[in-house]
Amino acid sequence: MSVEAGSRALLAGGDVVLVRALHPADTVEVLALHTRLTQEDTYFRFFGARPSTLDKLAAEIAAAPGPGHYAVGCYRHGELVGVANYEVLKDTTDAEVALVVDADLRTQGVATLLMEHLVSHARKTGLKRFIAEVLAENAKVIRVFADLGLRFEASVGGPERDVVMNLEEDATYLEAVLQRDSVADAASLTHLFKPSSIAVIGAGRRPGSVGHAILANLVASGYPEPIEVVNPHAGEILGVPSVPSVAALNRTPELAVVCLPAPAAAEAVEECGKRGVRALVIISSGLTGTEAGERVHAAVREYGMRLVGPNCLGVVSTDPACPYDLTFLATPVRPGNIGVVTQSGGVGIALAESLGDLGLGMSTLVSTGDKYDVSGNDLLMWWTADRRTELAVLYLESFGNPRKFSRLARRLARTRPVLAVRSGSGGTAQRAAASHTAAAATPAVTRDALFEQAGVIAVDTVAELIDVIAGLAWQLLPGGPRVAVVSNAGGAGVLAADACEREGLVMAELSEVTRDRLAKVLPAEAAVANPVDTTAAVSAEVFADALRAVLADDGVDAVIAATVPTAAGDPGAALATVLPPEYKTVFAVRPGQRARVAPLVPGARSGVTACYDDPAAAAAVLARLVRYEQWLNRPEADDEALAPPEDPEALRAFATGREGWLAPADAVELLRLAGIPMVETRYVEAGDSMDAAAAALDSPVVLKADAEGLLHKSAGGGVLLNVRGADRIMEAFRTLRSRFGSALRGVTVQPMAEPGREVLVGVRSDPVFGPLVVFGLGGVDTDLIDDRAARLAPLAGADADLLIDGLRASKALWASGQLDRAAVRELLLKVSRLAELVPELAELDLNPVRVRPDGCVALDVRARFERPASADPFLRHLRD
Repeated sequence: MSVEAGSRALLAGGDVVLVRALHPADTVEVLALHTRLTQEDTYFRFFGARPSTLDKLAAEIAAAPGPGHYAVGCYRHGELVGVANYEVLKDTTDAEVALVVDADLRTQGVATLLMEHLVSHARKTGLKRFIAEVLAENAKVIRVFADLGLRFEASVGGPERDVVMNLEEDATYLEAVLQRDSVADAASLTHLFKPSSIAVIGAGRRPGSVGHAILANLVASGYPEPIEVVNPHAGEILGVPSVPSVAALNRTPELAVVCLPAPAAAEAVEECGKRGVRALVIISSGLTGTEAGERVHAAVREYGMRLVGPNCLGVVSTDPACPYDLTFLATPVRPGNIGVVTQSGGVGIALAESLGDLGLGMSTLVSTGDKYDVSGNDLLMWWTADRRTELAVLYLESFGNPRKFSRLARRLARTRPVLAVRSGSGGTAQRAAASHTAAAATPAVTRDALFEQAGVIAVDTVAELIDVIAGLAWQLLPGGPRVAVVSNAGGAGVLAADACEREGLVMAELSEVTRDRLAKVLPAEAAVANPVDTTAAVSAEVFADALRAVLADDGVDAVIAATVPTAAGDPGAALATVLPPEYKTVFAVRPGQRARVAPLVPGARSGVTACYDDPAAAAAVLARLVRYEQWLNRPEADDEALAPPEDPEALRAFATGREGWLAPADAVELLRLAGIPMVETRYVEAGDSMDAAAAALDSPVVLKADAEGLLHKSAGGGVLLNVRGADRIMEAFRTLRSRFGSALRGVTVQPMAEPGREVLVGVRSDPVFGPLVVFGLGGVDTDLIDDRAARLAPLAGADADLLIDGLRASKALWASGQLDRAAVRELLLKVSRLAELVPELAELDLNPVRVRPDGCVALDVRARFERPASADPFLRHLRD
């Protein structure tokens, strides 16, 4: 949401405020705020006494936003409590900034919040720096400026400080904003997760109704604080006192649960707002898209309440200090360390039951439903501060702010696993493609790139989710991808080995010492290479000895132990005596067990691991855990620095005001400004003469038609190769004119490039997710072999490496060492930088890029510009 329209945001203590642009009609309030400043604040603001022209100053601050002026105000409970404004200095990209905050809210982060909104707006208008003159004594304001996270300088000495803040966005600033957002968000969600009192609005006396079930679950959960019910037809329900209306409640509840039909639910929400309720859970459905739903939105906005729902299962917290169950689940949620947020109530029910069957429990369960306010991003921030939650689970059907999600998920995943169920992967969600890059950049590809870069462990089904949770719950993360398989059934071992290789795991090479040790304990007919087949005749004790020998091998990172019971014994029963191994991951497989996954020893406190019914399931989980461990071991930031384009201002000027597909000559100029290598290129309009181009370029050359509707030039007959001599070039030009007729706009002429391997590099910008960088096989292979990888910009060096190694053909592509991998890596980083510097770049298609032993060069380019989305994904605000 834009600042001009106004947006709700959170102060450090969790209060909801409104931040919006100021206009002349706000002059009186701006004057009132300045008038009630303390004597000290007046001195700091005006470097002395209050000026006699304060009314004039207030009018100037509240002037209509324009090229040289902008001001924002912070409103709490409808009262203006803070103002920040900037005035652009003449003929510069600098602006002088000033701010005023009500003394009563000085410690709540009002000044910082206003400055963030000023920064966001200033960047959009092209400003480069904020400057301010501050009294040296005014340490609080100097600290506000210094703590913003911008590059900051302040003069030293004298009674005044000249402060300069560089507005260039960098990771330090974004991290500072995110940290402030997390602190404020966690404070606001305390009203939801640790309420001092709860009211259930709409709980009925009839068992079986949703409201009655929620009240029954709340009472049974052991919630230690006061509970009241709003029901005009009862004096008490389930022993809980009932009153006829929200206004009649004996105390103002901190949290209210609404279980009423849509129109009545909207009225109850409005009453809650007037009463001062801080958080709501709306179970009611049928609100979205109706007048009642709009009333709920308006009330939440007006009264500054946090809201879960509507149309949701509810919320559970198992915090022993304040446990409660505000859902209509059939069975209680087991306390535990797994946090769950889901848009689907059905998925929430399935997870609660499945985890309970495994003996695992939840720290929190939040069903967001129609997601009017509280979302997955809020829970990521809450769990970051909640040490009870050791594993986070997400089921998200949509992303409100995926770029913010990426940063939040990445930060949380550095300290504990984050799991997500993919949804919306079907072809119906894909957009029509205008280039090879766009064809590759489907919503599913973009979402998967988001998950991979953020360290999120993604699965496709709830069953797979339970598999991975079980694997994480009882075992260490594997130290690497080298897996050994030990089995007393040869077939099960072979299936496990095949599954490991399909999942990209490495079958470990057992050392000679290990093989000798195995030979001494196993029958002569046993196989002591990986996979190890102990034979079916061994006892449980011998199988355990063999497993210990394999675990002791330094070349083994993880083990899959597949066992079946035989007349000689049940080796599976001996696994628990071997566990837990030091720093090694072990998964058990028992083909034929009833449960898909179960603890090896139900109810045991030690010797526990996940036991799967199929080797493929165990291998799939192990592979996901290996990839997560590898992600954890990657550096969070690159030490390397890619040189910026020679003239970024020229690049920005080139992009300004452009829309649609660039003309070929303009697309080439874009690459030149970005420092991206492109083969020498001449463009000849269809109606012009080819003489100059034919004379300027050495033979042989290639001619490429630029014709309306011609996307794939080679397949459409729009490429003529190896044309030699001026006469042949003229003849080829005439051939293309004849072939495409009036559709021909012009012809690109280039010298034939040196031989090499052709790849594709491109960008597809999504208005929600941002730019996606695509890498794949190029040229004629693009359509024949759909082999591509994608990552969201900005790319780190590790992301570029993963793109290069992310193709099915990558191993063969780079195996010879004859192609310049470093040049391709640099190209990917430059393309990513271009997408950052030029947000108008909606689509870029470099295909083919010719890779040689001594570099790489683009042979063809298509680029499309469109007006970028104006919303700042990192500006702090709540959903509206």
